[in-house]
Amino acid sequence: MSVVIPAHGGQDRLDLTLAALAAQTYPGHLLEVLVVDDGSEPPIRLPEIRPAGTRVVRVRDGWGISNAVNTGAKAADGEIIQRLDADMVACREHIEALARWHHETDYLVTIGMKKFVEAPPVTPSQVFQAGGLGEVFDLAGAVSSSTEATIAKTDGLRKSRNPYHVCTGPTFALHREVFHAVGGLDPTVVRGEDTEFSYRLAMHGVVFVPDMEAQAVHLGLPAQHRDRERAVRAVEPYLAHRIPLRRDLRKERGRRWLVPYVEIVLDVTDTSEAVVRQAVSAALDGKLQDVVVTLVGPWSRLDPRRFGLSDPCFELRLMRDLFAHDERIRLIDEAAPTPAPTPFRYRGPVDVPLHRATLERMIESVQKDLTGVLVVDLPDGRTARLERTSALGRAALLAGAGADLDAVIDTTHGVRHEPPDRFWPAPTQPDPVTIPAPVKAPADSPAETPEKTLLRRLKSALRPN
Repeated sequence: MSVVIPAHGGQDRLDLTLAALAAQTYPGHLLEVLVVDDGSEPPIRLPEIRPAGTRVVRVRDGWGISNAVNTGAKAADGEIIQRLDADMVACREHIEALARWHHETDYLVTIGMKKFVEAPPVTPSQVFQAGGLGEVFDLAGAVSSSTEATIAKTDGLRKSRNPYHVCTGPTFALHREVFHAVGGLDPTVVRGEDTEFSYRLAMHGVVFVPDMEAQAVHLGLPAQHRDRERAVRAVEPYLAHRIPLRRDLRKERGRRWLVPYVEIVLDVTDTSEAVVRQAVSAALDGKLQDVVVTLVGPWSRLDPRRFGLSDPCFELRLMRDLFAHDERIRLIDEAAPTPAPTPFRYRGPVDVPLHRATLERMIESVQKDLTGVLVVDLPDGRTARLERTSALGRAALLAGAGADLDAVIDTTHGVRHEPPDRFWPAPTQPDPVTIPAPVKAPADSPAETPEKTLLRRLKSALRPN
């Protein structure tokens, strides 16, 4: 286990954090602690009471918590990365409680608990010698984290629709390979970096496991307790652009977001430009416009120096020139195994254009029971499908080479087949228009000519009251 602690000043609180780690029940020879000094003045020093395998890693490039955590993870030797804040004091069993789950499988993210307390006048020696957190901290007056309440309401996250919400730091553990597979934390995310990182972990297919025995206290109240309104507003832009599942943050129509909600994948090999143009227009003009279109074809084989009218790749070249400058359209040779971090992917025949309501209704269908894949059986025997990215990621983690991913997804999330009628509704027929028959004059009176009608109306208008 490699415990990575980003630090910028705060030496006194860091001393308490390291004293608690020195008293862990987890075997000391299996533990290393990396204190990542993010430009502290004066520089971080190691206190007397600390785990034996503790070292300071200086940040040479970049700045911020995310960059510091990434720097520590790159320098770590352990199989498991434990993220911990420099103002956290963990109970003696904290590291052991989170580490034991990783003996079972390599795609878990274990989450520790925390409570907020005002820092008392306590020494590192007292923290090290204490048998429990309650001996040195006022746990009765502590402010509980919303994390614990959410975990309790969702039966330990078993009933949570988006369990990544509770993995907001500052204490969680995961395999080093998983950390690097999703690219680590994003240094450009200044607020909500842990939530954004956890969302990408969810799209990778991990399982989040909270452990109530991994208790800790956070010294001091978080910023949102001091000014919740501004704290929420400050984080919203980062989450809105990077977490498409936060639909509440994407209410403005016509906006373009960094990470789209749905990737629409169409194979355009050996297809005419006219067919593809129609399919792309339908995809971008649906009720759900938070999408990106990926056109799969042999684009890399096109010679940019030649484009003759008799070119056998004429249609493909025409498509490339037509769509090359639209930021909502991507031209790639082969679709990626998953569309992460985009949460959904649609795949269907290019010559079956999407109805305006297709994507909206497909997502509505799978969101009811969190189905992994929805397969629509088209009348000609072909299929269109909506895939949940987290289900694809989980299947990739579980399945061996050449395995049937749908069979794995059917076990973990479910695969459902449905007919196309609801997703490609028949065009509505206009209501019939009834033209009333002309009113006939009574049989005993001659028909009035237009001239006589006009004269009668004039006389009526000029008649004195």
